[in-house]
Amino acid sequence: MESAAVSLRTGPAPNRPAERGFRNVPIHMVGIGGSGMAGLAAVLQRCGARVSGSDRCMSAALARLRQGGAQVWTEQRAETIPAGAELVVASAAIPADHPELREAVRRGLNVLKYAEMLGLLMSQREGIAISGTHGKSTTTAWLAFALRQAGRDPSFIVGAECEQLGGGSGVGDGPHFVAEACEYDRSFLNLHPQAAAILNIEEDHLDCYADLPAITAAFADFGRRVPADGLIVLNGGDPRCRNVKDQLAAPVETFGQDERDTWRATELRDADGCYSFGVQHRGSPLGRVKLGIPGRHNVFNALAVIALAHRCGVGWESIRTALADFRGAKRRLERRGEVAGVNVVDDYAHHPTEIRATLQAARQHYRPKRLWCVFQPHQHSRTRFLLADFARSFELADRVVVPKIFFVRDSERERETVCADDLVERIRGNGGDAIHIARFDDIVDGLAGELASGDLVITMGAGDIWKVADELVQRLRANLQA
Repeated sequence: MESAAVSLRTGPAPNRPAERGFRNVPIHMVGIGGSGMAGLAAVLQRCGARVSGSDRCMSAALARLRQGGAQVWTEQRAETIPAGAELVVASAAIPADHPELREAVRRGLNVLKYAEMLGLLMSQREGIAISGTHGKSTTTAWLAFALRQAGRDPSFIVGAECEQLGGGSGVGDGPHFVAEACEYDRSFLNLHPQAAAILNIEEDHLDCYADLPAITAAFADFGRRVPADGLIVLNGGDPRCRNVKDQLAAPVETFGQDERDTWRATELRDADGCYSFGVQHRGSPLGRVKLGIPGRHNVFNALAVIALAHRCGVGWESIRTALADFRGAKRRLERRGEVAGVNVVDDYAHHPTEIRATLQAARQHYRPKRLWCVFQPHQHSRTRFLLADFARSFELADRVVVPKIFFVRDSERERETVCADDLVERIRGNGGDAIHIARFDDIVDGLAGELASGDLVITMGAGDIWKVADELVQRLRANLQA
């Protein structure tokens, strides 16, 4: 996708708001309802900016921004941009021919992408950027929580809500600014953090990357944005992270289970899916930790948090306590309800690796008699590019229900290349039990009639599949009272 900020930015450089702060600056945000954009809008509000924005439909995030004083519209037209706006910020998903961006060009306004504005905010603090194909939101929230618990009062933007943080963003008086660094459209190349994490590198976003080597090269470019006096922590067990390591100027610390890793997890023990383990730093034992969120993958996210919190001067005992007390981000194995022995959980997983890790964590944590997975594929292009991997990722599910593919960012032509039935057929070809049910209401009807005590239902995907989880819980409660 062409960068809206690069192709559309106009106006003289001296008028850039970053040079005089954001207080009372009128900023309009196109696609304000997205998780990152909503967090950015909330931070700008707390910095004193006069925020307005538009999105396709109302949401809880937009309602909170309105309560904070933002002007929000669900109509995206040229007239939506307020007359006094000085700056327009666009989500990476907004095309360059969007009517509001065209209007911004006509008026001669500055136009920035989300990541460019995030970079401006981060440049005012000691930036810490969390990158990786998986685990960014959890790790970002976890680190912000650890810093806050240690009294460091960080600013942060997380691509998910976190109840323990009071939302997905915050402005603190401390020196640190913690944020996700997303590789989509090479957005993270707009950031200049002092410290960064590279959690893992895999194939994804193949609508804007040619192949895995191109993705790996982008992560290397991101790592080179950390200065020589900064720090990069990366996954020593990931072969592509290891390939990137030798291309970086900043000091590198690795995390993993190998004795050569700077930060090492030892003697892993599983208690209902929540792991405890010993931690070694450069071969010296620090002590054991017990995580409060399930999943073996979170052992490695926790090691990244430990390394970065240590970089910020947080002591071991404070780090250990924060790791145990953290309860996770919204839509990450989030329990939505339990009715008559049936547990309903919602998760954001939308990549084959995430699906496998989530299903494994769910089986270990809930130990269900039957595990039902309602998976909503996110993007036709992602589904097409990774179809074989998706088909193999549901081995731990007893039954898979697939609604229509969530249509976002793709062209109509791309929509015609693959459909939900294609995924169902491939899952069945791998020995899985899968069915396509297009409408959410029909999925709820079908599940409500078949579930029994001991079952676990996981709704999964980056779209709006969470609605099925909430409706199912209500239906099961109604059936119980009938």
